[in-house]
Amino acid sequence: MTQALPVFPYHPDPVSTGAVIRSDTVCVCCGRARGFISTGPVYAVEDLGRRLCPWCIADGSAAERFEARFTDVVDDVPLELLLVITGRTPGFAGWQQERWLTHCGDGAAFLGTVGAAELANCPEALAGLREELADASWPPAQTEQYLGALSKDGQPTAYLFRCRSCGSHLAYSDAT
Repeated sequence: MTQALPVFPYHPDPVSTGAVIRSDTVCVCCGRARGFISTGPVYAVEDLGRRLCPWCIADGSAAERFEARFTDVVDDVPLELLLVITGRTPGFAGWQQERWLTHCGDGAAFLGTVGAAELANCPEALAGLREELADASWPPAQTEQYLGALSKDGQPTAYLFRCRSCGSHLAYSDAT
């Protein structure tokens, strides 16, 4: 029997993003099979991939017991929020090094991977991607071709976030 998943303010639907899946795997932290297991990255000395339950991530026991983090360093947020995002929130897998976006002095909520079709409904995220590529000296035609090629399930892809304060959508893109 499975319990209701814990609430992750910075990753509101980890099942839909694939960061948490149904599984009978026994968690190496609590020793229980609760019906779900985290599939996201785990930065720790021990290999803990697909061996931690969402409850041990949410309550911080996995981070504390294994000195684990579930996402790379987040910039521009107070230390107490940084610890929640890196140590009590399931991370997500990216093609290159993942990064957690911030806005309004807080970490943004990760919504999942998106392609060009999904970004069409998030004009502020699309504008941010255009700006990021322009800052990297991409010509406008190449930028538009790249943005049009973004794929939700392939590469290049974009990672969509929503500001927890103002509701703005943010994104960054990635490929191998």
